[in-house]
Amino acid sequence: MDPGNGFLAAKLTDDLVVEILSRLPFKSFCRFKCVCKAWLALSSDPQYCKKLLKIPTGLLYQRRYNSAIKLASLPHNDKDFDEALSFLPQYEQLELMDSCNGLVLCKYKNSYTPPAPGICRFIVCNPATREWKMLPDTPPSHYDPFYNMSILAFSTSWSANFYVFNFQRLSTRYLGFGPVKLQVFSSDLSTWFLDDTSWLSGTSVSQPHMFIDGALYVHTDLHEIMVLKSLEETSSGIAPSLRTIKLPHENVGFVARFGQRCFGQSSGALQYALPEEDARTILVWSLDVDEPYEWSLKYRLSMSHAFGRDNLCQYGVHSWQCDYEVIALDLERDGVLLFDKRADKLRLYNTRTGELDEIQPEDHRCRKLQDAYYHYVASYSKLPALFGF
Repeated sequence: MDPGNGFLAAKLTDDLVVEILSRLPFKSFCRFKCVCKAWLALSSDPQYCKKLLKIPTGLLYQRRYNSAIKLASLPHNDKDFDEALSFLPQYEQLELMDSCNGLVLCKYKNSYTPPAPGICRFIVCNPATREWKMLPDTPPSHYDPFYNMSILAFSTSWSANFYVFNFQRLSTRYLGFGPVKLQVFSSDLSTWFLDDTSWLSGTSVSQPHMFIDGALYVHTDLHEIMVLKSLEETSSGIAPSLRTIKLPHENVGFVARFGQRCFGQSSGALQYALPEEDARTILVWSLDVDEPYEWSLKYRLSMSHAFGRDNLCQYGVHSWQCDYEVIALDLERDGVLLFDKRADKLRLYNTRTGELDEIQPEDHRCRKLQDAYYHYVASYSKLPALFGF
């Protein structure tokens, strides 16, 4: 073989690469687009994405007091997709914790072999390939796992391995949800590590969060985003690099009023969505991927047009409340996922047409605070093998 042939792919024009990718079978396309960052970027480029196959997307959800985890699927090409996630072990309690770039994190309990107090048990799975891995038990802890926040970190453009960050939080009437310990699982080492979180001193982490190309963006109670990089170093006892970024809207009372802000990502950039004060418009900002990390307003999405009315606020028990909730952003596919509180329905807002479509699961009823919803985009990457399992 001519050694120069190995460099031919790098010399192909974008038009030729897109033409080749568009002719691949669906699952092959999903794998080949991850060959390099340039090819991956083409799949979300507005100029080319219409020529390429659509990746299965949807909304993973779990109802309160119900262990069934399901996927409210949006239109896609993979007819063999297991939307009921029936391949997962049927434990008495299986709790949906997070979803990240095609992988899903669940916490489980088994009455036959109950864990010791303070221990958590996790499963990481890939719904597209129907693979799942049971992680080793977390180290014992005297903190109540009920208050933990568990985050899955995975990106094929960053690493073939995945990480689980289990923030153990102390909840009291006076201290709120402050990080106390951080447990880190690395799939390449197949073990848990403890971090004293001294670099998190005084910060309370909360939803939402987003993992993009090796950087974890986590919302804090200080109206900021905490950005953690070099996360893979935590398994070696090295604290990640840390910086904070102010959110684009400075009115904290306004944010508290219409609460459910939402993170998303497009072409490697973090996005942040929040309804305006009258709820008639959703504002979507985008964060620069490089310093000085400034926000720019990208979209003003008219909810008045979508819902067909201007009155989108109702007075609740103690304050005015928005009639809808922003659940997830999928702007690479022109979508914003909403929960319509008045109609008790999940809806998809199309940013191109300004119209709402219903994506109501059959078993869905009124949205509860404890219900879990996570945006899902399929990945056909194989789960890495866990050493010793």
